[in-house]
Amino acid sequence: MRPLILSTLAALWIGGPSVWAAEGGLDPALVARIRADYDATGFSPATVNAVTNNDLRALALSREKVTAFDDLFNVRLKETGITNQAGSGRCWLFAGLNVFSPRVCTKLDLSKFQFSQPYLAFWDKMEKANFFLEEMIRLRERPLYDRELAVALDGPFGDGGWWHYATALIEKYGVVPLTAMPETKQSGATGTVNSLAERKLRAFAAEIRRMAAGGADVAQLRARKERMLAEIYRLLVAAYGPPPTEFTFRYKVKDSVVTEPKTYTPRSFYDEIFGGPLPDYAILMDNPAKGYDTLYRIESSRNMADRADLTMLNLPVARLKEYCLRALLDSQAVWFACDVGVDNFGDSGILRNGIYDFEGTLGVSFAIAKADRITLRDSYPNHAMTLVGVDTAADGSPVKWLVANSWGDKGGNDGYWIMYNDWFDTNVYLVAVEKRLLAEADRKKLDQAPVVLPPWDPFYQAAKRLK
Repeated sequence: MRPLILSTLAALWIGGPSVWAAEGGLDPALVARIRADYDATGFSPATVNAVTNNDLRALALSREKVTAFDDLFNVRLKETGITNQAGSGRCWLFAGLNVFSPRVCTKLDLSKFQFSQPYLAFWDKMEKANFFLEEMIRLRERPLYDRELAVALDGPFGDGGWWHYATALIEKYGVVPLTAMPETKQSGATGTVNSLAERKLRAFAAEIRRMAAGGADVAQLRARKERMLAEIYRLLVAAYGPPPTEFTFRYKVKDSVVTEPKTYTPRSFYDEIFGGPLPDYAILMDNPAKGYDTLYRIESSRNMADRADLTMLNLPVARLKEYCLRALLDSQAVWFACDVGVDNFGDSGILRNGIYDFEGTLGVSFAIAKADRITLRDSYPNHAMTLVGVDTAADGSPVKWLVANSWGDKGGNDGYWIMYNDWFDTNVYLVAVEKRLLAEADRKKLDQAPVVLPPWDPFYQAAKRLK
């Protein structure tokens, strides 16, 4: 009887997909209709030859838009030097520190200055490890297929982050100049160390779950967590070097006078540069898939267990541009996050809609609404940069924006990108501006109770992709 049952089940299993395929498969009749449609409307042999034998982006590049470009701006902030994140995903941190580096140049009368990105990246990794282990303690009794647990286990040690990650790190750990903790081979190429650390963290997660199943309480788990973090610290010191607790700093001012050496701690250097708390910033989002004039918070979207999650005020993109313009006219650089892979001509550093005419080249429209791009995972904020200038028309409206990137000075326009106003509309998702620059009506919206979004929201997932 049992062999009969098994054979019957096997027949049903084999037959099931076949029946489904018969209803929706790419059958010969459908293929014939598609071929006939192409034969009536398809490419010329010359077009096929051109596409098959050339780089598609080069073939589709719009000469008209490239030649119409210029790199002149009637509002341009003081330059502090182009940075290079190398082979890492620390764009959010580089862009964040680039917002504040002009303060140092003004304070110390310097022409160029860089904060140490590796210093804050070190502590970002420690905080992410601690937050992950705290999440494993919180979720210790969840089944392995639980959605929230799955999100937490996906890339717990990645390089990605947001504006509020950067400000939280600065406020907690202070800052140091790049000379006090320079880049290393591993800080600029993080893949191997990240993968090793994530394997170790998941091993720790398994241990936490076993301890909890054996009756260990939260106090016991946190006691074990301390030793786990000591191992992560050891790994990070090997990769980044030890973070300084004290350093000596001297510099040459514009008139070539060299200062006397002065000893600082990361906190005392912060105090000298900032003189108090950081300005109060608002993170503004343009997400047409969600309600405008609404405050949103994403659960577990932080790098520190003891800090707040990402909270964003959703406003139409025109308002984001208005506040970015206000900030630049107030001599404030602006952190922003965008989908950098779209219509980006890197050779000249041009971000402009239609810079690649794929539709004209291939005869296929690739139009899709911004809201659909977000909800269907076609687009997301995958890179953060800094606005440092704007070119305005006679009526004061923006025409194009000057962007300081963190890909070194060999790419783009000597390390800068020129972002046209239409590209801002379609591909910029987040900006961080001082709250004092907002209209009173928008400032009041920051006090409303936020709509809470789950950690699998596309915007949270994008944090791991900000590279």
